[in-house]
Amino acid sequence: MDIQEFIANYRAAFGESVPLPVAFGYSGKAVTAVRKIPRCMIGAIRKVCDGEPLTLAAGNVLCGGGSLYTAFAPMPDRVPMFVSETEHYKQTKEQVKEYIGRLDIRLTEKPYLNFVRMDHVAGLDEVEGVLFFATPDVLSGLCSWAFYDNNADDAVCARFASGCCGIVTFAVKENAEGGRRCFLGMFDPSARPLVPKDELTFTIPACRFKEMLNTMKQSALFQKAYSVVRKRINGEIQNR
Repeated sequence: MDIQEFIANYRAAFGESVPLPVAFGYSGKAVTAVRKIPRCMIGAIRKVCDGEPLTLAAGNVLCGGGSLYTAFAPMPDRVPMFVSETEHYKQTKEQVKEYIGRLDIRLTEKPYLNFVRMDHVAGLDEVEGVLFFATPDVLSGLCSWAFYDNNADDAVCARFASGCCGIVTFAVKENAEGGRRCFLGMFDPSARPLVPKDELTFTIPACRFKEMLNTMKQSALFQKAYSVVRKRINGEIQNR
């Protein structure tokens, strides 16, 4: 299935009102000007759904955690204390250090991390992951699709993470390992105000996305049960 066929199927599954997903990956070439972004990158990433591509680089990722989780720089010394004593997301700074150590982030050798809406993507060669901003009804479909051919208990994961870690770090590592897990994200209170209140993220590593393209039409997305959910997404029925 090529990109245009996927988009047609995606529209058929979810309707025209649902944002198209965003492909992201490292490259030696920027897809757009490396412009200044607010301290947290999440708002800029969400705007890619409107069609304007985004290029991140070491020079415009100003958040210490963001530069770590996008693999542009090592962890700043202040991050463990900030996460534990300022944000209170972990009880101790030692927990933060242990957690980041387990992530085993390898610094990228490429200067740019590009985010492009799926209808502007030519192919998947430099794609690390495919990102969906999704309401609960859309997540129901995405999870059903991911569960269809993967019987593992962790086929879809919800893990502790910053907004950018839940989008980028997990997918990059999973893609490098040829894994099959998909990741729910945007549980980070610091980043949540930068996305609509009824959205979470669902990220599919590129290696897994290529598999899932082959099961899309056979999955629950195109069966009777989800058709009712689709009607609610598109305002054709009104219920709770």
